[in-house]
Amino acid sequence: MGDKITGTHAIEEALKNAPGGSTLYIVRGDKRNRELELEANANGKTAVRKVSEAELDRIAGSTAHRGAVLDMGSRVTRATGGRIREVSVEDFCASLKDGQSALVLALDGITDPHNLGAILRSADQFSVALVMVPERRSASANETVIRVSSGAAQYVTMSTVRNLAHELDVLKDHGFWVYGADMNGENSYNTDFPSRTVIVMGSEGSGMRSLVRAKCDHMLSIPMSGHIDSLNVSVAAGILMYEFRRTHSPS
Repeated sequence: MGDKITGTHAIEEALKNAPGGSTLYIVRGDKRNRELELEANANGKTAVRKVSEAELDRIAGSTAHRGAVLDMGSRVTRATGGRIREVSVEDFCASLKDGQSALVLALDGITDPHNLGAILRSADQFSVALVMVPERRSASANETVIRVSSGAAQYVTMSTVRNLAHELDVLKDHGFWVYGADMNGENSYNTDFPSRTVIVMGSEGSGMRSLVRAKCDHMLSIPMSGHIDSLNVSVAAGILMYEFRRTHSPS
């Protein structure tokens, strides 16, 4: 059995490009997922199996489901069909046209899959060209992330890298400027982002590592006036993505 996707919206998106060999499991006699069944039958690649709720619980494991589980039949982190699209940073840079603007998001140690899923949902909405995550000490794009992102994760190009600091240098060599999110940084509202921008978000607890911080050309903060001294990392990432998009339309 391959990787599994739960959540109605995430399954709907995955079914649009589901690979051959995928299987939709639904609870026998449960009419809630009739539309999913019709979509699976229509795409011609997804088998539909009706099982008992106890069997579906076993298939889903510890992941909550609402009467439906889509088994993709292969790893979700490989870039085809309804799975996560991955490229190397070098290939991404080579694909850019001269003068083409692009927003890249670098996540330095986001370990909560719910935060990663929420960030990827915003990344899809704000047309982020690439999301970079470290190979170690980071949440990966698993079925929880896809479910939390409501399927948006399947439309975001990602790069899983061994050395985030090195890959930031690669991007800088291709005309990118690197902005790190930090509570003591400059006011993000007054920032004039260049057309090729990297926004770096640190981990939920300790922020950016020193090697990654050293690669940042500027540090940004989001002005706040509430009683809580910080924003959730997924919320902060969404705000900074919006600030870039206020002045740069998607290419």
